[in-house]
Formats: sequence, C-alpha cells, structure tokens
Amino acid sequence: MIKIAPSILSADFSCLRTELEKIEKSGADMVHLDIMDGHFVPPITIGAIVVEALRPHSRLPFDAHLMVSNPDRHIESFAKAGADSITIHAEAASDLEALLARIRSLGVRAGVSISPETDDSVILNILDKVDMVLVMTVRPGYGGQKYIEGMERKVRNIRDAANRLDIPLDIQVDGGINSETIKTVVSAGANVIVTGSAFFKSENPAKFVSLLKRSV
Repeated sequence: MIKIAPSILSADFSCLRTELEKIEKSGADMVHLDIMDGHFVPPITIGAIVVEALRPHSRLPFDAHLMVSNPDRHIESFAKAGADSITIHAEAASDLEALLARIRSLGVRAGVSISPETDDSVILNILDKVDMVLVMTVRPGYGGQKYIEGMERKVRNIRDAANRLDIPLDIQVDGGINSETIKTVVSAGANVIVTGSAFFKSENPAKFVSLLKRSV
C-alpha cells in the first residue's frame, strides 16, 4: 500500500498547527518532519520542542528525518517528543547499527537515509536492522528541488535485496515527487512518498493526495 507523507518543510511556519490540520484532513498517512541543524545541511529548521508542541494536534504518525550531525545526541529527545519513527543518515552515523538498535529500544521505528551521492551498497547488509530506508531523490537541505534522475535504481536495488531476505521493508523517497515522478519510484519499489511544495501549493490538498495514490 502506498503511503503519502507531506513534509512540513514546505508548510507555512507561521501557522504550523493549521498546516498540520491540513495534512490531517487531506487523507495523508503520516507527517514528515525535516529536522535540520545547520551543520549536516546548511538550513536550520525545527527541534524536538516544536515536535512536542505539535504532537497533541494530530493522530497521524510523526516521521522524524534527522538531517543532523551527531544524531546520537538527538534520538532520545525526538522519541520523547512523540516521533513514531526516527530516520538517521548513514553519512552522519559513527556506528550505524548501534544507533538503529538504540532507536528501536525506545519503542520507535528505525530508519536510515542515504543522500544522492551515497551508494546503496552501504546499507544493504543492515536491512534486517531497520524498519524503513529513505532514498533521497534530491540533495538534502532545501525543498522545491527537481527529482534527480536515476535514483530509482537505488530503490530497485534495495527492494530486491529486501525481497531476497523476505523483509517487509518500507522504502521512502523524498524530493521532487509529483504525479509523474511517483510512477517511476513506485514501479521501482518505493511505498512511502514524501511530498512537500507540491502538496502545500495545491489548491485542494485532499484531491492532490488522492491523485498521487490513483496515479500508481
């Protein structure tokens, strides 16, 4: 089943509660939280204190994507704030397996992300340690970027490896996803779709979510 995860990176930060309600009413399946520290990626967005403030206002799962250096310093705070899943970058983890185990020990789904320049081979041997793999289809840091052609190859490699191991893995894609590019990534094996600017610029978010799901 395809899951749609609007990212609040593209929301109006002056009224996040209202934007969260928009996601809730659209028929989306989860809320994607882009957490940036100004170090791993240039921008700075939100921290655990904002996630905690938003948590009472949505019944949807909160999916925290930590684009941060030293993610080990932040895992517990986001788990306590109400994140249902926490995704860390393979490029930022000093001991990836240990951090994934730590996330799971907190009762949170564990995810690992790879940037466009990172080969998928770095995570193929740990697929049994994660609940979700996030393949970045743009360079992390800024919303509104165009989908990078060829990223679907990574998705296909990861899905094939998960199938060989008989692992019910979620594969998420993030960046430049619209009603056309979604067909490419879903056919390769992705099932969790992050959408940002396209969702929030839509005049009818519920219709847009329905369109994404129907397009595949």
